Amino acid sequence: MRRSLVIVSMLLMFSISGVFAQKGDAILGTWLNQDEDAKIVITKVDSKFTGKIIWVKKDEEDDGSKPNLDNNNPDESLQSRRVVGLEILSNLVWDEGDNEWDDGEIYDPKSGSTYSCYGELEDKNTLKLRGYVGISIIGRTAVWTKVK
Repeated sequence: MRRSLVIVSMLLMFSISGVFAQKGDAILGTWLNQDEDAKIVITKVDSKFTGKIIWVKKDEEDDGSKPNLDNNNPDESLQSRRVVGLEILSNLVWDEGDNEWDDGEIYDPKSGSTYSCYGELEDKNTLKLRGYVGISIIGRTAVWTKVK
């Protein structure tokens, strides 16, 4: 009887942790940014979520001569990187208590700036990401749409 109780308790514990992991994993997939000029795929490595640009609407410089580069990056050694392939979202972790992903950073290749960020799902196809400096009240929220 005691052994059965232990087994049932363990199964229940694994089931509950699986539900939490699934809820946190809802951010996984491909998203279209607010300006609808880039697609970002969000993946999970260990317990952290990252996002990489996989498509941009205009993948060339203004003169049409070469692929769109990370020209605005303050680190000159990184300005020759292509925008497609850039990891722009990093270190987001699922916070069950707040029902959001937090402690992350988001990089804006249009400005070359990196911000602290957190995100939450408005619904299963709408991701709200808030980038900020210092405290979240000083920042901006972008709304991404899940690509089907």
